[in-house]
Amino acid sequence: MKFLTANIFRFLALALLLVLLFRPEWLMPILAPLTKFGASPIYTQNSLVGLAISHMELILISIAASGILAVLGGIFVTRKSGADFLPLSRAIANAGQTFPPVAVLALAISTTGFGAVPTLIALFLYALLPIFENTVAGLQQVPASVLDAADGMGMNGWQRLFQVELPLALPLIIEGLKIATVINIGTATIGSTVAAKGLGEVIIAGLINDNTAFILQGGLIVGLMAVLIYDGMELIETAVTRKIGLQPQ
Repeated sequence: MKFLTANIFRFLALALLLVLLFRPEWLMPILAPLTKFGASPIYTQNSLVGLAISHMELILISIAASGILAVLGGIFVTRKSGADFLPLSRAIANAGQTFPPVAVLALAISTTGFGAVPTLIALFLYALLPIFENTVAGLQQVPASVLDAADGMGMNGWQRLFQVELPLALPLIIEGLKIATVINIGTATIGSTVAAKGLGEVIIAGLINDNTAFILQGGLIVGLMAVLIYDGMELIETAVTRKIGLQPQ
């Protein structure tokens, strides 16, 4: 029953997202009462599909860059040679998460100008903490008895890392990537304030024109994308966990 309910929810969410992107005019009867003075309830200044693709490009690039740096950093600070850098690395990752994205955009504009680059910098910094912390937690949770067994089998440091530690830490690393991705899907909407193409453009147009239909349209697309992508990554996490013989949580 739980499986059926989840699948029904996924289908409905995907169907609504596709309607919002490809056939938003089907929702005119619902959105029209949210407008004033006969304004259009459907955003037509740019293709919603094109904006969604641009939005996801920002997410993919920022998560890939953050993921590589955060995982490498997590591996480094869990080695004997890098253990002393763990507090400093945590402080840097925390700073990236706590510094307001709007402030990062404002600072980045002065050196990079308007466009996608300031947004990518803000998203990159924002995604570091969850991936880094989950990588560290995943590597630190590997039981000492397992590491001793790997040493007893004659594995060197690299073999132990790639054949034992990282596979066992993978579910938590994926969890960090999942959290960072969902955070960035929502945060990327502010990129439109500095001329980065994305779904924030629809929401901002709604604010400027006092058009609640635009705001709802943009917000629903971003929210549904976040829910469906989170769900998809959770399925991947469960499959990976089962493949390496761990009990899915």
